[in-house]
This record gives sequence, structure tokens and C-alpha cells, in this order.
Amino acid sequence: MKDADSPHVLLINPWIHDFAAYDFWARPIGLLTIAGILRMHGYQVSYIDCLDRFHPGLSRHGKSGRFGKGAYLKTPIPRPEKLCDVPRNYSRYGMPESLVRRAINNSPRPDVVLVTSVMTYWYPGVIALIEVVREMLPEVPVVLGGIYASLCHEHAVRHAGAHMVLTGQCETSLLELIGQLTNHTGTCRFCPDELDTNPYPAFDLQSSISYVPILTGLGCPFRCAYCASGFLNPRLRRRSPWHVVEEIAYWHKKHSVLDFPFYDDALLLDAENHIMPILEGVLSRGLEVRFHTPNALHIRPLSRQLARLLFRAGFKTIRLGLETAFFGGRKAIDSKVGPGEFEEAAHYLREAGFKGEAVGAYLLCGLPGQDLAKLEASINVVKACGVRPVLAQYSPIPHTALWSAAVRASRYDLDSDPIFHNNSIFPCQNDPFSREMISFFQKMAGD
Repeated sequence: MKDADSPHVLLINPWIHDFAAYDFWARPIGLLTIAGILRMHGYQVSYIDCLDRFHPGLSRHGKSGRFGKGAYLKTPIPRPEKLCDVPRNYSRYGMPESLVRRAINNSPRPDVVLVTSVMTYWYPGVIALIEVVREMLPEVPVVLGGIYASLCHEHAVRHAGAHMVLTGQCETSLLELIGQLTNHTGTCRFCPDELDTNPYPAFDLQSSISYVPILTGLGCPFRCAYCASGFLNPRLRRRSPWHVVEEIAYWHKKHSVLDFPFYDDALLLDAENHIMPILEGVLSRGLEVRFHTPNALHIRPLSRQLARLLFRAGFKTIRLGLETAFFGGRKAIDSKVGPGEFEEAAHYLREAGFKGEAVGAYLLCGLPGQDLAKLEASINVVKACGVRPVLAQYSPIPHTALWSAAVRASRYDLDSDPIFHNNSIFPCQNDPFSREMISFFQKMAGD
């Protein structure tokens, strides 16, 4: 149990610096899981979310949009010099710096500061946050982790300004490191390979809980050429269905949470033994909640029975991982869906009761050497099935099979700086950035 003499750890979710950003069910679930683990081991923890839309210090409190989503506070800042060819405004998304400084001052003085990171090209917000922390807490070690820290480790070590940069799923090594930094000893009370032993992520540390992301497992057996899931989580690990149901019931009953986006990369894999028992458990407990799938569902497992169960259990936002409606040469990017499977899945979903905007299909846009005529045709295929096309702008990601092709195709030196990974600039398009082309496809898709 923790007491007043227990070491204190401050966890911070940094700002986003980008051309556009929106709270599309985005929470730092890894960082908040670590917060839960630290509390389990007797540490005092504090949390600052630079992206907090509901901070009481904001002059205009954040409002939840549909299903808990909403816009971040936006502050224009100078565009990075290396992106001078992009005719768009650049902004810091999140709380004013003055509020972040006040939050640091109002927190108990920490023994360690943990900072997370997400998109590789959002690293300028990470650097800006770490500069503030090191200025205000010069004697306190800063540890950086997360996706950018893992995918661009050498860049993060050289440029982020943290004392230490950790990679991958590092809960155990991080616990050991913090113990060394704080002289706090104790027995590890969880097993990384058994996800049921993890505490729930500490969403209660937020100023408001407008939704709770659910992660039923880590990893994905597919090795899609554009995705880094296999690098970040080399093997599939899953929670038991009952453990997932208990977490949903906990947040719903204790904190009145209604919206639960699933963060899994392979939610429907082995559906009969995983997602179906989870949803049957939700129904048997009488939990009237709403589910969303921003990370996309695999199409192949979507049977008629499963589609009906998704509808009955309360799924309100279905996104399917189609990527392209063409299959000639498709194996170069993925093998997760075959001819006719999308049309069949769309039929099952409509038959189950899903209508209109509830079902969308992601289509990759901006791939190296992409045939734009096929993108246009894919949009038409999706619309013909009564599904909304959702353009997913491709971001080149290190350690993926498509990385070398992206480097060759890009008009930027992708290896030199993660700032060029930004999907908003279509970095693998040979010609300069074209808003007209993007607008054409967005209008066609109905965005």
C-alpha cells in the first residue's frame, strides 16, 4: 500500500503539433496502464494530459461531440521549416502552456516523470513538453516511451531531451528502472504475458471520462506491409472474455461510461472464443452501452451470426479494414481480405440492422506508386455496397515492409526526420502537395 512517503511519479501525455488533430476516441491507454501498475506497486501517481478537453482551467470547457468525441483546443504555431512547401496552418493541440505549467507546479514534486509518445511526426510536441518539464524540474529524471520512442529510437535519443528513452512493451523493465531511481523495492505483482493480471488503466485520473477505450489483446497475426503492429507487439496476447466484461461493467456502473471504443488490431480473430463470449457477457449482464471500432475490424471473420451479435450488443460505429477493392497484386500490402468478402460482410451488417453512417470502410490513400484510378473505383465499390468510404491517409512507418518503397517514392528524405512521416502532406506523392486532389477524393467519398 502506498503512503505519504511513497515515491511519486508524474505521468504526462504531451501536446500534438500538426496540421490537424481531433479527439477521435484517443487516449494514452499505455501510459494510463502504467499508472495503474505503479499504483498497484505502492507508488503515488499524478497525471497531466496536455490534450485535456475538459480541464477546469480552460475558459471554454470542452464539449463532447457524438459518442464522446470532440475537438481539442487549437493554438496556431509556426510551421516547421522543413514543411514550408505545405500551404496549411500548423497548430499546437491541447491546453495552453500556462495551464500545463500550473499543473506541474500544483502536483506533488515527483521523483520521476514519465512522458509518452504516439505518432512519429508528433515528436515536436513531445520535445516542447520535455523542455518545459526539464526547465521546471531540473533535478528530476525524465523517461520517454511510447510509439515514437520505439519506432524512431535513435532520433528520440538524440533530439527528445529525455534522460532515458525506452522501447516496446516495457512495463516490467520500467517498473525496475523506477524502483532503481527511487530506491523503492517490492515484488512484481503482475505478469506481462498474462494480461488478466494487469490492473485497469487509470482512466479515473482524467478530469472527465467521456469514454473508455478497451483493449482486449495486444498484437496481430497479420503482417500488413503498411502497419507497425507486428514490430511493436511481435506476438498476440489476449485477455480472457470474462476479464474484459468485468472492466466494461466497472466503468459503466462506477463512472456511468456509455461509450467504449475497442483499440484492438485483431478484435474478431477467433471470434467464437473471444469477441462473441465478450459480447454475450455484456448482454447477459444487461449492460446498455455503445461500442466503436476506430482501429477497423477484419472483414473475413464477419459472419451473419457475428454481425447480428454486434448489432444486439450495441455497436454504433463499425469501421472495416478494406484498404482497396482491387486484388491484383494486393498481397504486396496485405492478405487479410479476399474477393467477395467485403461485399458479403457489408450485406451481413445491413441485414443485421446497421444503416447509414454506422458502417464505414477504410481505403488507403497516398501509398507509394498508388494508382489513383483504382482508388476512385474502390470508393465507388464501397458506396455501391451501402457503406461509407473513409479515406485513410497513408503514413510511412519505419520497421514496416513498405518502408523502403516509401523512401524511394517520397519527395522528402524520410530517413532524415520523422516530421516527413506526416500523412497530411502525402509524403509518398511525387508531385508537391495538392489540396485539389485531396478535396476531389474527399468529396467523392462524402467526407
